[in-house]
Amino acid sequence: MSKDNGSGKNFLIGFVAGGAIGAIFALLYAPKSGKELRGDIKSKTDSLLEDADRYMADAKDKAKDLINDGKKKSEKLISDAKVKSEELLKDAEKIFNDAKVKANVVINTGKETIEKESENLKTAFRAGVDAYKSTKNS
Repeated sequence: MSKDNGSGKNFLIGFVAGGAIGAIFALLYAPKSGKELRGDIKSKTDSLLEDADRYMADAKDKAKDLINDGKKKSEKLISDAKVKSEELLKDAEKIFNDAKVKANVVINTGKETIEKESENLKTAFRAGVDAYKSTKNS
């Protein structure tokens, strides 16, 4: 961007200088009186200054437009990124909740299985103790 700004300045300086030099040569070689020549020089100088002012105003307007466009595009990008990140967070939360539910199902099923097997072992152990006692007593 800085190269573009330097090129614009150089162009403007060259434009003004070239115009001024051309105007001076044209006026100096024209067969006019000194008063007319000074009037023409002043007129050309004023015209060149107006052209330079107009060029600078146009450049400022274009720069403002570019800056505004850049701001709008960056705001759009930021807005899109926020929407996408919110969607990703919602998806991640849903996956986490689904995994949590599945883990709870597996844990509860495991607990029930362990409790049943524990009861079966207790029952078998009691039956074994009872059988031992009855065998011992008989």
